[in-house]
Amino acid sequence: MTRVKICGVTNQTDLRAVADAGADAVGVIADVPVDSPREVSLSNAATLTAAAPPFLTTTLVTMPDSVGEAVDAVRLVTPDVVQIHGDVDETDIGYLRAETDTKVVPVVDADDPDRAHELDEAADAILVDSTDESGAGGTGETHDWAATADLARDLVSPVVLAGGLTPENVASAAEAVEPFAVDVATGVERDGGVKDHTAVARFVRNAGRSLGEAEEVYE
Repeated sequence: MTRVKICGVTNQTDLRAVADAGADAVGVIADVPVDSPREVSLSNAATLTAAAPPFLTTTLVTMPDSVGEAVDAVRLVTPDVVQIHGDVDETDIGYLRAETDTKVVPVVDADDPDRAHELDEAADAILVDSTDESGAGGTGETHDWAATADLARDLVSPVVLAGGLTPENVASAAEAVEPFAVDVATGVERDGGVKDHTAVARFVRNAGRSLGEAEEVYE
């Protein structure tokens, strides 16, 4: 079964829609150096994670200047998982986990499989995304799913697939890569930072379907 994370939630109305749709995890973005309509303050991120219902895994998505800054952010927000973008190594991941008792998921670019292998033993999971020059995700661009499928088979860590996923293509992506989970932000938005609740529900539903069962009509 492919798990689903809906990322970039900015308000409690969207948080409830994510939970109601049956997603496995929700992501809140805070403390990132890039301009994003999905970013919230660390205090608002803490409010959102605290409002999440039981059994919905909360994820802080962050791109700190240092691992110490990441520790401070996690301590404030208290998520179940921290998804960390940027130049972190195995030592940083170990330190962050030890200091916060939080699972750590580093983000690697789909075009840099060597980095995924370098972080494999240290990470709790690895998120493979289409990142920009800064290392940030949310580009809305897909990547080579066949290559990511090969990488997923080689890694010990569970692989989370991100990058350009939508309700229309998530079934194909899940079938091609067979990831532990899929992750979407821009692909289920009505506007920047505001989720389309119908699209969220379709995405969750289609992520659990085979290619032949995916919805063919979208209204």
